[in-house]
Amino acid sequence: MGAGDKTAAGMPRIGMGTAVQGPKADPIRRAVLRAIQIGYRHFDTAAHYETEAPIGEAAAEAVRSGAVASRDELFITSKLWCSDAHRDRVVPALRQTLRNLQMEYVDLYLVHWPVSMKPGRFKAPFTAEDFVPFDMRAVWEAMEECHRLGLAKAIGVANFSCKKLETLLSFATIPPTVNQVEVNPVWQQRKLREFCRGKGIQLCAYSPLGAKGTHWGSDAVMDAGVLQEIAASRGKSVAQVCLRWVYEQGDCLIVKSFDEARMRENLDVDGWELTEEERRRIAEIPQRKINLGKRYVSEHGPYKSLEELWDGEI
Repeated sequence: MGAGDKTAAGMPRIGMGTAVQGPKADPIRRAVLRAIQIGYRHFDTAAHYETEAPIGEAAAEAVRSGAVASRDELFITSKLWCSDAHRDRVVPALRQTLRNLQMEYVDLYLVHWPVSMKPGRFKAPFTAEDFVPFDMRAVWEAMEECHRLGLAKAIGVANFSCKKLETLLSFATIPPTVNQVEVNPVWQQRKLREFCRGKGIQLCAYSPLGAKGTHWGSDAVMDAGVLQEIAASRGKSVAQVCLRWVYEQGDCLIVKSFDEARMRENLDVDGWELTEEERRRIAEIPQRKINLGKRYVSEHGPYKSLEELWDGEI
């Protein structure tokens, strides 16, 4: 596996996630710089995370120090927040992201959720009045403009169901390269992966370890008995078993840790593979979605239920 393994589109298969709660610029800058030094080349951020600026600073520092020869050695993903998911706000939002990153382009720009909010609404909790209908066609046309302008080398989506992808593909001039969604052994996304594979869309897994410790995460992945037993029998950590499983599905994976030992462990899941029996046991783990996206559901908003947000695919 290793840091150098890439998809056909040139995206490193392992990325470092930076979705943190609250501004922690200096620790993020230091962690990203260290990650570059130990081999990470793919970094995942978003306007909503408020981590673009420290990633940009770390990247510039890495170039200055010679840890990488140029910015082109790094793969940077960022995302359009819901309050900018309007035709006339997409290009300006990406230009602001690029100012934050001190970069000329991002490698991948994603629509963060299939949701639009009133401009300026960045912080939860959100109320019913914050939501407006999501004009997918208008937003995607503006995303395609980002690509044409050279501001984003590739464009994609996040948190899209099969049905929403089907709608998008019905009018897209440039199809999405990536769909970034929750994937882990407790939410394996078999239907969505098969759909994406058939359409040439790369699935990218966030929260491959269940996002334990976040405001919406769960212990269900790390505490799963099957995973603990496999890890113990193989002399691996539960995290390594999870990451190896996601990797073997053909997905990219975004994993977040600012602890150097864990960063190294997360990068080093090469040189072994799960057995057929281990894969079968993992396939039998009861499935439940962890990140339901409840904050985007309102009886007065465009999505009145979780069924509508996920099109029944939960």
